[in-house]
This record gives sequence, C-alpha cells and structure tokens, in this order.
Amino acid sequence: MAIPRTRPYSGPAILSYGFRPFFLLGALYSGLSILLWLPQFYGELSLSTLFAPTDWHVHELYFGFLPAVATGFLFTAVPNWTGRMPLQGNGLLALVLLWLAGRFAVTFSIHIGWQAALIIDVSFLIAVAMVIAREIIAGENWRNLKVLLPLAILAASNIVFHLEAHFTGASDIGRRLAALAAVTLIMLIGGRVIPSFTRNWLVRENPGRLPAPFSSFDLLSIAVAVVALVLWTARPDSLLTAAAMALAALLQSLRLARWAGLRTLRDPLVWMLHAGYLFVPAGFALIAAARFWPDVVSPVAGVHAFGVGAVGGMTLAVMMRASLGHTGQKLKAGLSGTVLFVALLVAAVSRILATFSDSHTGMALHIAAFAWLIAFAGFGLVFAPALSRRRRAE
Repeated sequence: MAIPRTRPYSGPAILSYGFRPFFLLGALYSGLSILLWLPQFYGELSLSTLFAPTDWHVHELYFGFLPAVATGFLFTAVPNWTGRMPLQGNGLLALVLLWLAGRFAVTFSIHIGWQAALIIDVSFLIAVAMVIAREIIAGENWRNLKVLLPLAILAASNIVFHLEAHFTGASDIGRRLAALAAVTLIMLIGGRVIPSFTRNWLVRENPGRLPAPFSSFDLLSIAVAVVALVLWTARPDSLLTAAAMALAALLQSLRLARWAGLRTLRDPLVWMLHAGYLFVPAGFALIAAARFWPDVVSPVAGVHAFGVGAVGGMTLAVMMRASLGHTGQKLKAGLSGTVLFVALLVAAVSRILATFSDSHTGMALHIAAFAWLIAFAGFGLVFAPALSRRRRAE
C-alpha cells in the first residue's frame, strides 16, 4: 500500500498513522501477556478478572490483540481505498485509550463488574467499525464495506463471550464465533494482499508464473469456509461439520497454492505471508480430523492452528511489512525480522503438538509460550524506534 496523503500534522509521530500505536501496543501486549498466562494456567497467579484463566487468555488474543492489529492495518489501508485523509492526532489517541481501557476493564473486572467490563471492552470494536464505515461511505468506496462484516461478527462474538462467561462460567460459542470472524478477516484481507505483494515481487525478481487473479474459485472457497465455520460454531461435533471442514481445508489449500508462494522463497517478507495463511487450511483440516479420529487428534489442535498459527502468523507478517514500508525503510525482513517470524512458526507448531499429549503442561507448551513472547515482544522492541519517530522521507 502506498502511504496515504495527510493533512499537516505536527503532533507525536506515533499518532500520525493508525498502524503506529496499534501495531506497537498490540504486539507488546500480546507478547507480554503470555507471561501472565502460564502462571494462571498452573494456578500460581490469579488476576482480578471475572474470566476463568483460559477464557482470559482466549479473549485477549481475539478481542485484545487481534482488533488492535486489524485496526492499525485498516486505518492505514482505508485512506488508500477511499482517497480520504487518515485518522490522526487526538481522534486516534482517543481510540488507543479506549482500547487500553478495554484491556484494563477485562483484567480488573472483579472491581468494576461484568456489565461495565462488557460495555467498555466492546465499545472499541464498535467505534472502529463506525469510523471505517464513515470513511468508506464518505469515499463512496462501496465494495470495501465487506470488511465491516467480520468486524461486526467479532464485536457480536465479544458480547456473547462476556455473557457466556458470566452466566455459564465459561465461554463456548463465543470462542468459535471469534475464530469465525478472525479466519474470515484473514481470508478477505489475506486474499487481497498476499497475491498482490507476491505478484509485485515476482514481476521484479523472478519472472514466470504469477498468482492467479481473484476469481469465482476464490469466492467459492471463502463461501465454503464460512459455511463450515458457521456449522462448527453451532454444531462442533456434527459429521456434517467435519465434512464441511474437510472440504474447506481442501479448497483453502488450493487457493493458497494458486498464489505461487513456492516461487518467493528468496524473500522472507513475501513467503511469511504464505506461511501464515497456511495455518488456515491446517486449522480446517485438524478440526475435521479431530471428529473422524478423536483418539489421535485433539479437538483443540485446529483451534490453536487458527489462533496461534493463522492469527499470529498473518498479523506478524503484515505488521512487519507495513511497518517497514510506511516508515520509509527497505522492504527487507533482515535477520531480526526472519528470526521473529521463525519464532512465531515454532510457537504455532509447538502449540499444536502440545495438544497431542495427554498433558498440556509439557515442554511443547513452554516452547510455544516463550517462542510467542520472542515473536511479539521482539517485534515491539525491534520496531519501536521506527514506529515512534517520523518517516525517514519526512
């Protein structure tokens, strides 16, 4: 994406574009929160939250970290789609503070009550959707209104998550709704940026077969995947759901293969996108396999493929590329960027492997946690200087 044109702005550089504060804070929060999760998991730490430990962990991935990164991306992409000025300064700061308020409200909900925590937490996604809708409508960029659907589902699933946690003591449908929204967002945005960036690199560096253009096959693969996710949300143990998941895995694998990712192995910044998306069909396949071979595959293996692999991989790859490009640096991952993404892959694979053990407290779980910490806290440390100062060309 080209950097959007802006109005004169003399405030803090970190508030000049949406990707700056949300990428930095989202990555740091995601990386450091894992240090709170493991002690909670082992019963060694108790937070002042009304959520059970696992619910807090899942909630902060899907409704804390992911919305921050998605907002950073969309607030930088939407001005390019609409030709309008990006949100800057005090308006952007207000949303950042609202996001932070949501993190505190959930983590300290014992002190403020579940209703207040719900309202504060959900307000962020609603506010972001309203800002994006206003910009797309004002710019008459109607075709991109579709990005509001997964945001709306994510907001709705957040409400369901809070209600389930309060009235039943644990989330259930809310978790799967969140995964549905997240995977749909990845299929829509990933299906747009991965072929585009791949094509640009191949034309310049490795002429030959190019990614297939968006076609009816892409629409079919997304539609089947969404139907499979809806069935999984409503009836996770159904054979029909498993069959739909298996078909979605096949179609999403074919979709990814059509993007010529194997021809980009010389550029980590490009193949990272393909590697992150690979966990989408892997998640579908593992969820289907858990129904057909329950003694071999855990039902949560696919869940972690979606959450750690697809969400983690795609967000890290997009954050690195956008941060480099929009801060005036060369589009090269370098050693540090490559190490960060390899750590993410280690986290995803280790977390999936941990589900195949009778005990989730073994070495694989620890490796996954600390690799995740390296990937996202590492991103925050490596990219903090560039994200908090003005673009090199300015």
